[in-house]
Amino acid sequence: MKQKLVFSILVYLLAFNRADSCTNLLITPGASADGSAMVSYSADSHTRYGTLVHYPAQKYPKGSMVKIYEWGKDRYLGEIPQVEQTYSVIGNMNEHQLIIGESTWGGVKSQFDPTGILDYGSLIYLALQRAKTAREAISVITSLADKYGYASTGESISIADTKEVWILEMIGRAPKVIDGNNINKGVVWVAIKLPDGTISGHANQARITSFPHNDPENCLYAKDVISHAREQGLFKGKDHEFSFAEAYGPANAHTIRGCDARVWSFFNKWAADDMEKFLPYALGDPSKERMPLYVKPKNKLTVLDVANMMRDHYQGTPMDMTKDIGAGGNQLPYRWRPMTFEIDGQTCLNERAIATQQTGFWFVGQSRSHVPAQVGGIFWFGVDDAATSPLTPIYTSSKEISNHYALGNGSMIEYSPTSMFWLTNRIAQFAYLRYNHIGAEVRSLIDKHENAKLAETKAIDKTATSIAAENPEYVADFLTSYSVNTANALFKKWQELDEYLLVKYIDGNTKKQNPDGSFKNNGHSLTIPPAPDFPGYTTKWKKAVKEDTGNRLTL
Repeated sequence: MKQKLVFSILVYLLAFNRADSCTNLLITPGASADGSAMVSYSADSHTRYGTLVHYPAQKYPKGSMVKIYEWGKDRYLGEIPQVEQTYSVIGNMNEHQLIIGESTWGGVKSQFDPTGILDYGSLIYLALQRAKTAREAISVITSLADKYGYASTGESISIADTKEVWILEMIGRAPKVIDGNNINKGVVWVAIKLPDGTISGHANQARITSFPHNDPENCLYAKDVISHAREQGLFKGKDHEFSFAEAYGPANAHTIRGCDARVWSFFNKWAADDMEKFLPYALGDPSKERMPLYVKPKNKLTVLDVANMMRDHYQGTPMDMTKDIGAGGNQLPYRWRPMTFEIDGQTCLNERAIATQQTGFWFVGQSRSHVPAQVGGIFWFGVDDAATSPLTPIYTSSKEISNHYALGNGSMIEYSPTSMFWLTNRIAQFAYLRYNHIGAEVRSLIDKHENAKLAETKAIDKTATSIAAENPEYVADFLTSYSVNTANALFKKWQELDEYLLVKYIDGNTKKQNPDGSFKNNGHSLTIPPAPDFPGYTTKWKKAVKEDTGNRLTL
């Protein structure tokens, strides 16, 4: 048992140093253009393969058990009793339009339980299979963690249904392990309901500070969340002074600049109030005023607004990743890992924007109360880097998913020519070479595709609503057919895009095209093009090269 304990602690310490990180944006119904609740999420990890999970609704005999494997690692943790009836789940959304996302922030290391059975990923998918509403999901997650032990570090969890949007933040209780058993297992936690008409976000930094202690309609929390902090020496003030984030997940310059700055970029783009005063904090100064948990937006957001925010590279801010020489000669808004580097005796950082190259999958979940329940949930799903990947709409009453997104079709170490993850990666890797040309064209095609699908789903809504009124038993079949066929068609379209980009941009050139998009020929042969265009590099890059080489390249 001692060997197992040491191994678990090592796994935990490695988790604190990982470069994995995720971003969630939360939109309450009153802040969205169509009255839907929305949660976006990017599952960012250098080892995560982008697939769409599907757990069909199922009945189980009494006494059934469910085996628990750590999400993203497949490490066996144990087993717990299964419920008699589970709900259908597609991705991070279930048939009742419950949406759950997350971001990890680590937190105080002494709070990790090496004997816990349930990691954060398992808790999310168990809640999706067992809960109908956001409040039920909070109860499922916290009660299961208390009963069987929590096997992860600090987490922020986004939870939304058709009416409410919540942020749940939790971390394990400091363990007291006797003979291999933790007699102090479970989680300390706080959950805040966002006021309708507001937006929020979290990105690997604890966000809940102070909270109301007698308002169960809008705030729920573990009864020992404050007393436990006192016991561990994490808090010494009065109850009303308690801050969950400061006690269990204190911020520092690194976590603010690499994490909270992403939330600031979202608020800076969409908040009704001026967010400039929070810029010093976002740039990494923990002594400056930190951002509020939520803000009112200046305009109501659409699905595309949220999706495009997930593609943010700090454009138009002091952290704009295309403006310094690190962007190279083609304005690449990425910096390869590690996050920091040493040069001339100083430590420097690479910006970490919302859009990042190491995304496994991402989504915008849309939970809608203004259409029939079977029609309401749409899971807009994409794989790989959000900035170069298209979303496909999947109705959450669907009975099947496209094989191009399915678990088992390839892996991070197994290429599959029928996997959307690998196809999207092929296009992204090519776009990174000349981002201001290839990346810009990919983005324009994504915009065209998603605008078309948004309009198309409005028509599908109407048809499905009519079917629901007359023959409700056929709604799921109709929406399954649409969702699967649309995803399959997108895969084929992106295969054609992959080939087209290679032909057009081969060898650093850009082939000339006719108004209809076909490639021009030289006027003598249909298979020989005229001389291509040579777009070259940015002025900043050319000046930097000249300065670096002196007169060596001067004619």
